[in-house]
Amino acid sequence: MSFQVIAYSPEHIDACLAIWNEVVSDGIAFPQEDELTAESGDAFFSMQTFTGLARHEETGEIAGLYILHPNNVGRCGHICNASYAVASKWRGHHVGETLVRDSMSRAKECGFRILQFNAVVRTNEGALALYRKLGFVQLGVIPGGFRKKDGMFEDIIPHYRIL
Repeated sequence: MSFQVIAYSPEHIDACLAIWNEVVSDGIAFPQEDELTAESGDAFFSMQTFTGLARHEETGEIAGLYILHPNNVGRCGHICNASYAVASKWRGHHVGETLVRDSMSRAKECGFRILQFNAVVRTNEGALALYRKLGFVQLGVIPGGFRKKDGMFEDIIPHYRIL
């Protein structure tokens, strides 16, 4: 299976909302609690430095997406942050890896020097394995830094990678 990363455009809002809101609704990986609407979603995806969509090359289906933006401002503005969402039916098909690799290239093109993840949930084993494979460095553990949908607290593990 092959995926091409394309730039977000409003014509993809329905697919993006379905994927993003699925992850938000699961309540185990994203810090957001409120799902996006067509209006808020288009504004959100459009305001990012870049929003990339993984499109299945044969079917044209949007399988996942990422958002890329500065992690901070001013003297720390060269550090970016990204979030990744993959539709449940496409998990295990290397969509996440396609998105992360593309975001690293895109971040460098946009002038960022470091990609940092602030809150990788300890139980997100797939993400942790992928980030390890791609050379990200773990910064430590923040005990109970993430409140899951069920109200339980889980550790988070910040990561970074020099681009």
